[in-house]
Amino acid sequence: MNPYELISNVNIAESLKEEQLLEIGSDAVKGYNADKQSREKWEHKVKEYYDLALQVAKEKSFPWPKASNIKFPLISTAAMQFGARAYPTLVPANGKITQIKVFGQDPQGEKGKRAKRISAHMDYQLTVQMEDWEEDQDKLLLMLPIVGVAFKKTYYDSAKKRNKSCLVFPQNLVVNYWTKTLEDAYRVTEVLYFNRNEIKEKQLKKIYKDVDLGDPILEVDTDNEKRDFQPSQVDGATPYKILEQHTYLDLDEDGYYEPYIITVEYHSKKVLRIVARFKEDGIETDADGQVVSIKADNYYTKFPFIPNPDGSFYDLGFGHLLGPINESVNTIINQLVDAGTLRNLQSGFLGKGIQIRKGSQPFQPGEWRQVNAIGDDLRKQIVPLPSNEPSTVLFNLLGLLIQSGKELASIAEIFVGKMPGQNTPAYTTKETVEQGMKLFTAIYKRVYRAQTKELKKIYELNKYYLDEQEYVSILDEPVQASDYQAPPDDLMPAADPSASSNTEKLSKAEALMQLLPLGTINPMGVTMRWLDALDETNPQDLIIPPEQQQPQPDPKVEAMKAQSQIKMQESQAKMQMDQVKAALEQQEKTMNMKFEQQKMEMQLQYDAIKQQLDIEKAKQDVQAAQMNHQQKMVHTQEKHQQQLQHQKQKPNSSKEK
Repeated sequence: MNPYELISNVNIAESLKEEQLLEIGSDAVKGYNADKQSREKWEHKVKEYYDLALQVAKEKSFPWPKASNIKFPLISTAAMQFGARAYPTLVPANGKITQIKVFGQDPQGEKGKRAKRISAHMDYQLTVQMEDWEEDQDKLLLMLPIVGVAFKKTYYDSAKKRNKSCLVFPQNLVVNYWTKTLEDAYRVTEVLYFNRNEIKEKQLKKIYKDVDLGDPILEVDTDNEKRDFQPSQVDGATPYKILEQHTYLDLDEDGYYEPYIITVEYHSKKVLRIVARFKEDGIETDADGQVVSIKADNYYTKFPFIPNPDGSFYDLGFGHLLGPINESVNTIINQLVDAGTLRNLQSGFLGKGIQIRKGSQPFQPGEWRQVNAIGDDLRKQIVPLPSNEPSTVLFNLLGLLIQSGKELASIAEIFVGKMPGQNTPAYTTKETVEQGMKLFTAIYKRVYRAQTKELKKIYELNKYYLDEQEYVSILDEPVQASDYQAPPDDLMPAADPSASSNTEKLSKAEALMQLLPLGTINPMGVTMRWLDALDETNPQDLIIPPEQQQPQPDPKVEAMKAQSQIKMQESQAKMQMDQVKAALEQQEKTMNMKFEQQKMEMQLQYDAIKQQLDIEKAKQDVQAAQMNHQQKMVHTQEKHQQQLQHQKQKPNSSKEK
């Protein structure tokens, strides 16, 4: 078969033999089962994460029937906080979702005008024409942080004659676990569920091949207690399991496998539809006209959360990060509640000698019962089982786990609307917000990149399926078919990576306002930034027409005035400094004179005191000399008297002899 002829074929399966279709259907189911088996552990974990997030509580029988079974909403709180922060930035209230980047030179501004028309048109498609797009995006941002991955399917709906980009749950998009990217995947299978009437409608419209599928087979989920029907209960609402597999086939048997979409009923393996997954401009040929490569159309866009360290296709979410902590929190909470229950409802042993007249029913508040025992006998016959108060250690551990989970998910109080203390400095609050947003900034970039890929797909679809007349009366400057035919190097759609909160926008606009006196900033542009931050839907209505606006002063003249004013201020400041300097010098001279005068006075006082001390010392020296002379005189006299007395005694002694 010629690839060019297959592009326009609504259903290639109609022209294939039954033996060939049976082989294709069997291979499709076999490939789906293999891919599903490769991610079996992931599916099991995802179900656990959903149960934790949805706080699914199964009936417990341990430690006793209907024991405490509280599920703490740690994962669900983290997911809701992420969605609440991400949704306003990805889907702004003003509806400006698409940003068309202009590359290369644009001297005449034609690229900019075309970009403006395309941006307005695609925003109209997303917010008005594609009715479910915003709702699906909201669901995606809530589901994404739980599981870690979500998908969007973007295609042209030939029945409704418009583009569609709808949410695909990760459980229903089966890709081999070790696939690197969707673009490199050999096989991608989406699981769809259609009832009998929906299948018949597609067959009547020649979308599906008219084959007998028999009765649908129910796949009973034994883990889901809400589905209590039996396989025999089949009616018109029972769905068929349909596999839409994006893979490769060699229908022309030339050894080269072309990209196709195969639709097959899972249980019967009957092929319902085969269509080409490429376009004419995606076929590359050599000089002889032989096909050398075919570029496959990629319908799906992957929205990642946190990359998986094992290198697999499926990323990590809060379920993976907080699941073990959430389970531990649930266990501790239930243990504390059960301990409190045991403490409040005591149990024990009753002796056989006690007979309760009114039976053994639990006591009601304020109830008294009569027994055939008195006093000590009654106390001896009742032995209560020992029970402890709820553990403080468990309670402290519970607080630690909850706090750790919040830190891991960056659920600080300031992010959930709780203001910091009154004494907290503003810079501290700002720094806390910035630090807490680092984790989400990385995740936001991944989500932005994914949304940009989705917008590129819509851009490409508009290239081929744009109905130019549909938008002439809707848009002020209608988009043209030629706008989307521009080289891809010139214009490129993207989600706005600079999207931020209104508070951040106002802060940036205020910073720009401070630059207006320099004359290098457009005042009208700054005004429009202010109005955009205020979410004004029609800001042009608030702008004064140019003819009514006051003439703006010449920036050069204003700059000269500002420079002259600065010089004058500098001169005045210099004069003030000189006056201060002179005053300080005069004050210094006065202080020096006072110091010298005080120094002289102190020297005179010192000299007078010294002279007086010298006089006193001389007097004391004279007195000391006099006293010394007198003492010498007294001593001499005493000595002389002793000599006289000795001489008197000497003759008497001679006479006695």
